[in-house]
Amino acid sequence: MARTASALHILVKNKEQAEDIIAKLKKGAAFDVLAKRHSTCPSGKKGGHLGEFEKGDMVPAFDKICFSGELFIPHLVKTKFGWHVVKVLYRT
Repeated sequence: MARTASALHILVKNKEQAEDIIAKLKKGAAFDVLAKRHSTCPSGKKGGHLGEFEKGDMVPAFDKICFSGELFIPHLVKTKFGWHVVKVLYRT
């Protein structure tokens, strides 16, 4: 079972904007460019890069995707902070 993961994310206020970002990613848009343009999280300035984190470090819904969601696929996650577009890079 994985204990650490690394992910990119884009945090926005509404589901429609998150779904629009996912559609752009599926058409080939660069994740880092969209993160810098749209993310309300400070990590947006780093292209959405969260670095490596341990299981349990993130809020439950976010943590669940990072440790069980398919790698390299953009996922839509709702948390108390808003809507996240999450792309899991790896687990160790």
